[in-house]
Amino acid sequence: MSGRATREETVDVVWSGSWVAERLGVGLDGDGDLQDLLGLALRRNPKRAHLLVSNILGKHVPQLPSVVHGSGVALGRRVRELLGDEADRAVVLGYAETATGLGHAVADGLGTATYLHSTRRPVPGVAPAGGFEESHSHATSHLLLPEDRTLLLGTPGTAPAPLVLVDDEFSTGNTVLNTIRALHALHPRERYVIVALVDMRSAEDRGRLTGFAAEVGARVDLVTRSSGTVSLPDGVLERGQELVAAQEELAATPALPGTPAAPCVRVALDWPAGVPDGGRHGFTPAHRTALEAALPEMADRITGALGEARKVLVLGFEELMYAPLRLGTALEERTAAEVRYSTTTRSPVLAVDDPGYAIRSRLVFPAHDDPADGPGDRYAYNVAGAGFDAIVAVVDSHADTPELHAPDGLLARLAAHTGRVLLVVVPSYTPERQEAAMLPEPLRGPDFSSYPAEDVGWLLQDLSGTELEAPTEEREEAIQSGGAHYAESLPVEYQPSPEYQALFTAALETSAARVARAVGTVTETVLAERGPRPVLVSLARAGTPVGVLMRRWAQHRHGIDLPHYAVSIVRGRGIDANALRWLAAHHDPADVVFVDGWTGKGAITRELADALAGFERFDPEIAVLADPGGCVRTYGTREDFLIPSACLNSTVSGLISRTVLRADLVGPHDFHGGKFYRELADADVSLHFLDTITARFDEVAEAADTEAKALLAADRAPTWEGWAAVERISEEYGIHDVNLVKPGVGETTRVLLRRVPWKILAQRGAGADLDHVRLLAAQRGVPVEEVDGLPYSCVGLIHPQYTRGATGADGKAVTEK
Repeated sequence: MSGRATREETVDVVWSGSWVAERLGVGLDGDGDLQDLLGLALRRNPKRAHLLVSNILGKHVPQLPSVVHGSGVALGRRVRELLGDEADRAVVLGYAETATGLGHAVADGLGTATYLHSTRRPVPGVAPAGGFEESHSHATSHLLLPEDRTLLLGTPGTAPAPLVLVDDEFSTGNTVLNTIRALHALHPRERYVIVALVDMRSAEDRGRLTGFAAEVGARVDLVTRSSGTVSLPDGVLERGQELVAAQEELAATPALPGTPAAPCVRVALDWPAGVPDGGRHGFTPAHRTALEAALPEMADRITGALGEARKVLVLGFEELMYAPLRLGTALEERTAAEVRYSTTTRSPVLAVDDPGYAIRSRLVFPAHDDPADGPGDRYAYNVAGAGFDAIVAVVDSHADTPELHAPDGLLARLAAHTGRVLLVVVPSYTPERQEAAMLPEPLRGPDFSSYPAEDVGWLLQDLSGTELEAPTEEREEAIQSGGAHYAESLPVEYQPSPEYQALFTAALETSAARVARAVGTVTETVLAERGPRPVLVSLARAGTPVGVLMRRWAQHRHGIDLPHYAVSIVRGRGIDANALRWLAAHHDPADVVFVDGWTGKGAITRELADALAGFERFDPEIAVLADPGGCVRTYGTREDFLIPSACLNSTVSGLISRTVLRADLVGPHDFHGGKFYRELADADVSLHFLDTITARFDEVAEAADTEAKALLAADRAPTWEGWAAVERISEEYGIHDVNLVKPGVGETTRVLLRRVPWKILAQRGAGADLDHVRLLAAQRGVPVEEVDGLPYSCVGLIHPQYTRGATGADGKAVTEK
């Protein structure tokens, strides 16, 4: 007897969206089976409280494995019919984490397609071939890590294969269209197909697809199982948030004691050699053939350990959806037990035990795969109370950690709700280490920058001949609308007025000794902890003047000639991986010390730590002159004071622009870009700034030595006070986006020079450190508001909903009452 069903099964006779629909007025309108495919749930999210929950995806709702796999295969067959002769060359790309299994099943339906899915897990030695942001997702950063880089970029001289992009739900289309735009810029192709279980776009979003296809000059088709729209009444977000808060308060009551824990049995699989555990690095037709041949024997091993279980759940793990899904389909064929399939997830969703609600129960457990973004809770939905006699937990070997087996780990959580837990570990596939293409030597002055050649080597490519500048207002509107990333263009270089230049000169003379002492303190700390010959790597460009000064201190005080390089790091995109590979080829990564000017809320500190997760032996600690945000442990001071290099742009930074990362300019084997503004040489004060600080080294040497010794003996653990303050300010001023709150003198100056400022918050009674801020604010017509209890000297607020003409925090014009 087989457990296979011939039809799809919905969770309940009652529609699993009725609970939300009745309370919030949310409705689904569309094809006849739309309510069979989708339920509704609620989550705590500042943009959208409701969540569409698929009944056939195998993520949140346990479903027959054959139904989950069959749904994707059916879509893949439709794609094959659409592509015709081109289908044999197609490449399928699925989106992490929810659509990794669906995308793989679509590739199965095509039959001859190679499959790849995006990932949120950096892999040491594997260079990203690209990446993108998914703004509506709980965890937004995606990496593309194909073992064969020609998979997405194509082979030079050959026509690129059609690209099939698969997501579970096509809501606005932004993520898919942005992916196509980025990949098309690297290697254009004539054909794209977008695949989803449901198309829930608005009429406006549907119209954008036609215009987008014309924009990129390619054919873009859409294949979906069902389509419709979500109707949302006014005020639904606020009422949804209130409902979530009320339900969470009810759920906070102590739980009754659970049943005794079930035993956990490890089942050893003879996973076929050389077959990847999924599509993180690519999955070819040859891999598919090998897996199909091995599935029956692997299923028999699991069946032998199930005992008398009559209702079984195969539970996958986040992005690891396909391997457990195919084990589930094989179990359906080879056991009389009723088999269901679902996976764990990162996404927090409210659980309500009601037949009209899609998420009936929730298990919470700590992450067990050492995620790059740090520890956190993970979830398994609709498992507790579902009556499973046995649960087969399938993880990859990377996630088979002590945390998985801990008393509060996933296995223990499952054991309280079933009679038997089986653990199946699939070996994590790691490609052979990729050899980086030959990378050029660093750029140096005077050919690139006004710094002497020995002061710094720039691990950048020279884009000086490329027109990249755009008006500040135009850039701001594009950035906030999601139409462009801030690193894809450059602001027009601000040229100071005589009055502002005089303020810079005065500030430099006044603060030179203070800056020199901070340089000495942080350099002595670095030499003591990371000596004897650390390699200074400054984060271009704000960190580069500091790196030069630290190098000069080491040479002046100790006769040590430290190597110094400048690299690019981009918020949301990470550090330049090619620059890291160059450094690893020429220096011991353990000797590298990353250098920046100051900390604000610590966004770059976090960005660097995440970016280095895929590289071995680099220490993510950043050394800074000033750490007012309490984000690092290596610093010259934690006071928020004026570092004069923050007052200007390229004319105090070797005439180099901030860095550029754009797909059509920066290829997979290129350094990030930068421009050398030779034409601004007459206004350049870069060397004057360095020489003025260096001239004060001797007079502050004793104080710097004393402070460094005190710091080395002190508790310097980061407090992250700045991040907490920024979150508070973001909410108090109705901004609701920490990226638009720029704390500290340096960051506030950047806001006034490069962005569209809304207002400046200044510590009441702040003195001459803010003279240049007040002048810039006056020149741009930006109000300066004095406040008490500010942990920084000042904070710059970027306009939170900028379009040209906007004034208030809500993006609307202020009117008189």
